[in-house]
Amino acid sequence: MCNCGHLVETVCGIAPAQIHLIALDGTGDWEAIANAYCPTSGYPIDDVVTKLLALGLTTEDLGHLEKLDHPDVLAALPGGKRWLRRNERADVVAYLHAWSDLLELLVEDVRLSA
Repeated sequence: MCNCGHLVETVCGIAPAQIHLIALDGTGDWEAIANAYCPTSGYPIDDVVTKLLALGLTTEDLGHLEKLDHPDVLAALPGGKRWLRRNERADVVAYLHAWSDLLELLVEDVRLSA
């Protein structure tokens, strides 16, 4: 399982084996799949990416999630910036929680400035 695979499993309800089969339609990791994304390709992998984009993610977000490397998210981790292990579910969860906290702060800032 890879980082985006964990997310796809959770938010799309697709079993890991099915995710693997779908991902074989793409080339490379999820960052490469996101970079090659074409919403009209008809490939199942692009349908999965479309679902993730509909949730508000961007193709850049998918690349950062796959590598757990967005500097702002890493800086927001409890205890401060540190490297996370790719494809380690606990590290993906920590990354997503830190990212969620950042998004909540942005929403609060927008709310206060309105």
